[in-house]
Amino acid sequence: MSTRMQPLYVLSEDSDRTSGRDARDSNIRAGKAVASAVRTTLGPRGMDKMLVDTSGDVVVTNDGATILQEMDIEHPAAQMIVEVAETQEESVGDGTTTAAVLTGELLRRAEDLLDDDIHPTVVVEGYHEAVGLAQEAIAEQTLDVELDDEVLAAVAESSMTGKGTGDVAADVLADVVVGAVRAVYEAGEPIADDDVRIHTQTGASSSSTELVEGVVVDEERLHDGMPRTVEDATVAVVDTKLDIREGEADAEYTISSVEQLEAAIDAEDEELRGYATAFADAGVDVVVCTKSVSDRVANHLTKHGILAFESVKSGDASAVARATGARQLGDVRDLTPSDFGRAERISIRTFGDDELTFVEGGDAAETVTILLRGGTEHIVEELERAINDAVDVTVAAIESGGVVPGAGSTEIAIAEHLRSAVAGIDGRKQLAVEAFADAVEALPRTLATNAGMDPIDAVVELRSTFDSEGAAGVIATGRTGEIGDPIDARVFDPAAVKRDAVTGASEAATMVIRIDDVIAAN
Repeated sequence: MSTRMQPLYVLSEDSDRTSGRDARDSNIRAGKAVASAVRTTLGPRGMDKMLVDTSGDVVVTNDGATILQEMDIEHPAAQMIVEVAETQEESVGDGTTTAAVLTGELLRRAEDLLDDDIHPTVVVEGYHEAVGLAQEAIAEQTLDVELDDEVLAAVAESSMTGKGTGDVAADVLADVVVGAVRAVYEAGEPIADDDVRIHTQTGASSSSTELVEGVVVDEERLHDGMPRTVEDATVAVVDTKLDIREGEADAEYTISSVEQLEAAIDAEDEELRGYATAFADAGVDVVVCTKSVSDRVANHLTKHGILAFESVKSGDASAVARATGARQLGDVRDLTPSDFGRAERISIRTFGDDELTFVEGGDAAETVTILLRGGTEHIVEELERAINDAVDVTVAAIESGGVVPGAGSTEIAIAEHLRSAVAGIDGRKQLAVEAFADAVEALPRTLATNAGMDPIDAVVELRSTFDSEGAAGVIATGRTGEIGDPIDARVFDPAAVKRDAVTGASEAATMVIRIDDVIAAN
């Protein structure tokens, strides 16, 4: 007697499943599409993108990570490229577009190999071997130069060029960035994220940007009668309300006479006056409070000549505390000299309709602020992204192993190194290594295209110049570009940016290549 087999349902009926070549093709197409979206932004002649969200907010940027974040990408394979850019941004601060474009090119070359019936595992193994060879090439290209201010300024300027700074402004801003990093850097000690702060202020050209050895906060004094400038200031940072204390339990008091009312008012005023008296007796010149301050307390502080601020953001208050060496106080009843910080000068400066407070020359002044100027809000937002990248790459050059020639020169060196090593690689992995070399070489080809040059002629000239001179890149000149020596042109990139971009792009591409089944629940 035969039994009839019933169908076995493992997945929900609403699930969609794509398998085999269809799955790989879909994922690879998505990855290539994302890479293509940022390709035109690469290099000093790269173009910007305008991104408008559903509420009408506009972002104009050249930064790869910002573009990919704002695009609101949904495809899971495409999201992997977004993650590559985000990881690159977090680790070294620059090279996000490079990493995204390289990932797309690796997928494009892998697609050709898969179409030729090369197994995905062979491609993955070849790419893995190519990464090791690429790291060797990057190490060989690392320049034996002293990382003095001139070299670091070139690194910072190379990072910012083409990001809305303008050629003249990039030169000025690079010096400011190097000055900021030098001010907080100690040999062997890593630079923290908040050691170099950036404060944006519209109303002037970017060349008016200045370096403040201390902290700039967007706060106004509590009372017009308070001083605008305090020299050799003793600073208290307070994290509690300066107002009438409230009991933990609800209570009602019955007042039956004028004398009792006057006594209650006097008691309140005495408590409020006590705050100002406590600060004055302790020699405090400036009070920075993260909570509210009663108007009556403000009046008493004004009478004592104390400059005070209320409702200061916790991040700003922490920065002031770090810069001056103050402790953040939760109670002001028992003040001791060790609670306070010191600053050479605290002043309030006016910028148009805004007032900014400058805390300069603090006792623990390991924090500096770049006061970034720009004509409009969109300009300063893009400049802030550029400055952030420039600070990160300057730190990466100091802390993570030197610099390499920029302008696509290192990519040409990687491609040449890979091709010279192909003969020593067994089997079909040779094809994957060659494909990796072609993918890396697509970066200088893109630089040439964005600079208005013929990409094929540019790559041919790059190869021949590299073979004869050892360094060759796409140098932006005038409206287009030319092939030249990036070392002579002072175009440098941190070696860490190249290392991380190659590794991150390869890992993302191989992850996509290995996927042969996509199951999506609707």
